[in-house]
Amino acid sequence: MQVAVKSFGRALAFAAPQLQADLGIVRMAVSETSEAFNFASERIREDHEAVLEMVQLSGLALEFASPALRADREVVLAAVQNHGLALEYASEELRADRQVVLAAVKVDGLALWDAAEELRRDPELVAAARWR
Repeated sequence: MQVAVKSFGRALAFAAPQLQADLGIVRMAVSETSEAFNFASERIREDHEAVLEMVQLSGLALEFASPALRADREVVLAAVQNHGLALEYASEELRADRQVVLAAVKVDGLALWDAAEELRRDPELVAAARWR
């Protein structure tokens, strides 16, 4: 399974449940594609330290974290610092958090689209945005 997930992370979908709960296997899969995190065990997707590690590997893995962790400031900051567009998967409250949005737009200015309405036209955030 290690060879499969290293080259095609989504292969985790076909793994036995005990492999989907193996942090090492999940790490390899997420390193290949953030979408693999969707197939990790629920236990891993609800574990703060595991999710923090996954979003540091691939910020977009935030999409598949538990709702509680998509509302966790530490996890969301790590995700948006890795991939600004991960802001889309943050809780509504954190999409309105100026510091979180600033971290996201410094990585990718397009993250402004997912920020709370009141922050989208903030001159400081717009000026800090990194436009590719």
